[in-house]
Amino acid sequence: MPERGLVVARHRRHVSVEDAARSWHRCGLRSRRLRPLVGDEVDWERQADGTGLVTGVAARRTVLSRIDSRGRREPVAANLTQLLVVAAPAPIPDWTLLDRYLVAAELTPVKAVIVFNKRDLMSAEPDELQDLRAIGYPVCLTSALHGDGLEDVAEIMQDERGAVVGQSGTGKSSLINALLGERLQAVGALTGKGAHGRHTTSSATLYRLANGGEFIDSPGVRNFAPYIESIAELQLGFRELSPHLGRCRFDNCRHLAEPDCAVKAALAEGTIALRRYESYTKLCDLVESLQARQPGKSG
Repeated sequence: MPERGLVVARHRRHVSVEDAARSWHRCGLRSRRLRPLVGDEVDWERQADGTGLVTGVAARRTVLSRIDSRGRREPVAANLTQLLVVAAPAPIPDWTLLDRYLVAAELTPVKAVIVFNKRDLMSAEPDELQDLRAIGYPVCLTSALHGDGLEDVAEIMQDERGAVVGQSGTGKSSLINALLGERLQAVGALTGKGAHGRHTTSSATLYRLANGGEFIDSPGVRNFAPYIESIAELQLGFRELSPHLGRCRFDNCRHLAEPDCAVKAALAEGTIALRRYESYTKLCDLVESLQARQPGKSG
């Protein structure tokens, strides 16, 4: 008899499905075409050997996607309401990567919160964080080691389902451990050349807070890029561009080298941060390279 369940962990060849009583079941997939994500609601059947079999995936409300190694759309997590982007003073923040996550949140669309962890290592708040606050992104300063700021993150997560993302080594697993009060995730020290950190989460998993908040933890991604089909779509991913869109001389302005560009004028006036604009231009290059691989599409 089919049951409705929630995918709470995704492994290479199977998923863990939570039933109505919140018990987890190891489930195979009836078809290779089924590609359930953590956060998906699925139909599944109990098997005689005690395992389960996923037979269908319900329609998704939101899907967080990225570009895979072949330049195609790769769904990462389903039915999110929030994205928690974790950064820290060490390793050195990759602000371009952080911007890419923020663009993904805008286009999914879900709310985005920046969690700047390891505040005990911070002497002053980076200018980049101040720029992000100025355009409306909430910023939580935390220290998983000392417990600072955890209440703020828990409050923001109340009754939300958020994916925890960010570069490796920023303390995502330590942060989740501290929020849950349990050592559920292996914690890894920064290692190797450049101290980029090593991946300590091997599969995406959903965890719950007592206040109804849910976290989806996934392996650290150093080269994340949102899947974007056109320059026009990309522009919607940078919220500070919105007041200036439609005010350029050309309707299809890319805001790169075109004359009489309202976005470039705002950049010159300091209304748009140069670093954010540089992230935009890098993503423009990426979108155009993808379009070149898919004849017939244009920005």
